[in-house]
Amino acid sequence: MEADRSVLEIWGKSQLQGQVKISGAKNAALAILAGALLCPEDCRLRNVPSLVDVNRMSQILEALGVKIERQGDILDINASQISSDRAPYEIVSQLRASFFCIGPILARLGVARVPLPGGCEIGARPVDFHVRGLQGMGATVQINGGMVHAYALQED
Repeated sequence: MEADRSVLEIWGKSQLQGQVKISGAKNAALAILAGALLCPEDCRLRNVPSLVDVNRMSQILEALGVKIERQGDILDINASQISSDRAPYEIVSQLRASFFCIGPILARLGVARVPLPGGCEIGARPVDFHVRGLQGMGATVQINGGMVHAYALQED
């Protein structure tokens, strides 16, 4: 017996035609924005959705010293002069994906200080996976008073 399927039937004298623009994926954009911290040269991202979470991630990067310009769905990013190793609590507390920044900051500066993230309405999701990953790559990670401190050992 075949499962019941929902069907959308269209009838009429005209054929359907046209174009639909598909917006970029928010979660992909957030991870790519954090990853742009790794690039000391200009980056251009296209098809970036204009959403509150994307704007918050952009604000975090700007607080770190990254220059960002938006024209429509294009973001031009220059992370050549990262000036801070500390992500601002006021914004991080509103965006779970903000924790994606800790690895790139650590890679670029050798130290990163990122508050434990917020912004998740479906409940707590610990950052243990991220912390274990950083430790597995040789970083020292400490969590004190809601702030995650990560240090990369410098080779002589």
